Amino acid sequence: MPAAATQSARGLTPSTIRIGRRYRPQRLEQGYDAIVIGSGIGGLTTAASLSRVGKKVLVLEQHYTAGGMTHSYSRNGYEWDVGVHYIGEVGSRRSVTRRLFDFVTDGALEWAPMDANYDRFFIGRERFDVVAGKKNFVASLKKRFPGEEEAIDEYMRRMGKVGKAVQAISVEKTVGGLAGKLLRLGRKLTLPAYVNRTTYEVLRELTDNEMLIAVLTGQWGDSGVSPKDSSFMIHCLIANHYLHGAYYPVGGASRMAETIIPVVQRGGGEVFTYANVEEILIRRGVVRGVKMADGTEIEAPVVISNAGVFNTFGRLLPAAVSKKHGYHKRAQSVTPSIGHLGVYIGLQESAEALGLPRTNLWIYPDANHRENLAAFKADYRKPFPAVYISFPSAKDPSWDSRYPNTATIEIVAPAYFETFARWQEQPWGKRGEDYDALKNHFTERLLEHLFAHFPQLRGKIDYCELSTPLSTDFFCAYKRGEMYGLTHDTGRFEQQWLRPKTSIKGLYLTGQDIMTCGVGGAMAGGFMCALSVLGVKSPALLRAFAAGPGTAPTPGDYSLAPVSSATRGQHPD
Repeated sequence: MPAAATQSARGLTPSTIRIGRRYRPQRLEQGYDAIVIGSGIGGLTTAASLSRVGKKVLVLEQHYTAGGMTHSYSRNGYEWDVGVHYIGEVGSRRSVTRRLFDFVTDGALEWAPMDANYDRFFIGRERFDVVAGKKNFVASLKKRFPGEEEAIDEYMRRMGKVGKAVQAISVEKTVGGLAGKLLRLGRKLTLPAYVNRTTYEVLRELTDNEMLIAVLTGQWGDSGVSPKDSSFMIHCLIANHYLHGAYYPVGGASRMAETIIPVVQRGGGEVFTYANVEEILIRRGVVRGVKMADGTEIEAPVVISNAGVFNTFGRLLPAAVSKKHGYHKRAQSVTPSIGHLGVYIGLQESAEALGLPRTNLWIYPDANHRENLAAFKADYRKPFPAVYISFPSAKDPSWDSRYPNTATIEIVAPAYFETFARWQEQPWGKRGEDYDALKNHFTERLLEHLFAHFPQLRGKIDYCELSTPLSTDFFCAYKRGEMYGLTHDTGRFEQQWLRPKTSIKGLYLTGQDIMTCGVGGAMAGGFMCALSVLGVKSPALLRAFAAGPGTAPTPGDYSLAPVSSATRGQHPD
């Protein structure tokens, strides 16, 4: 491996694609209608949605760039996305996900399709290519698994049933009260029990073909929970999300925040970075604003937390208030999701010259996912339970004009916080030689997975670095490095308190903990939160959403100005 691939990050000057305005107390204004803590896609969606109906919203982000897990960073003339690798349901302007993106960006965000074969599974020695389109997908399954036609058809029918259940749950979470309870009762009486059983249990009812089950669940890494532990609901949401293909934001993931922020600003609001919220202020049981780390107090009648339930009720909310409303105990009924390792690779040739595809690779040692996760947790030297390889520069049609004659690759694998816990209190970028050695251990192993499938890349890596769950903690304030918020097991979807409106007047929740993980799930949670905040005035938001964006992008215009290297920064630790 080249020296650049093994160098320590210590001593290097951070640089990031800085999106948002740097916080200064004197830059604050008066009369904010709402404050959003955290600029992840859920928080930004809530802020933009409220802005579209005339609300003045302040978004406070502790990181030095906005976007949360949708932000990008750059180093040495390369750019990588930390959490966005592909998005489904945006190919048609009629889909809810696409309409929501167009609504919060005013139509400014563009999308590029990936290859029709957008995902490729390697399960032991078996390979399966996932193809876009419901008919194509079903036909490919039936061709690969003759005799399983009935099971495959029933699987597709059950996915449709789960989709209806999720719609009902979304309404329940925004309505609340007696009406919400009646809706929940009606859903439970009319929908089949398998909706929230484990994925493996449901599929095992349909077939005893373990390889078919492995193929159907080949995207389980998108929730971080093995099929034997995940809710069938999250499995179906992910599978449906990509059923008609996958897409990538033109210009990279940072374009999400970059195109949403102007919508927030047009409503009189702002998105501040370096803005560390210390406490949610409560007076006589009612929210009155937030207190910043520098002691500044900002008043607003509504505070919306996109910081996750553990941060919200365990750190930001006064302990006495959290305990009084039962949130301290409720938080014990859910668990943080798994963390991840991320390898960010740069090469001095174009994606085309290197033969890099617009297809993601999922690599599994075999179909025993739960057992492989347990073995890896007990001993990090065991085989990786899953390895995901993505090629962002090949997916982005604007890449070559912004970064000519270069290419990037990202590798992601599950990781457990416990493996790195002993370095948690060490300073970022200076965690010591043992930590660096462990990172190099993981980097070398993950690179071998890449070379096994792309041998032409051996010896061509110009730059490489690895992030750990501690990186996620440092940059995104998830204390156990959880990538997907809460674990998506069956218990998580039985938590009725995971809803936008809390029992504390003026306090709301947004983001992936409300509904589900992923960009689409967090955006859905963000829009649901905006509806809850508006209450009886929510029809105004629904009318604005139905009307669509005020402007539309020019189809096929992928020309984007490169971001100056002087504004780049952040690297994983």
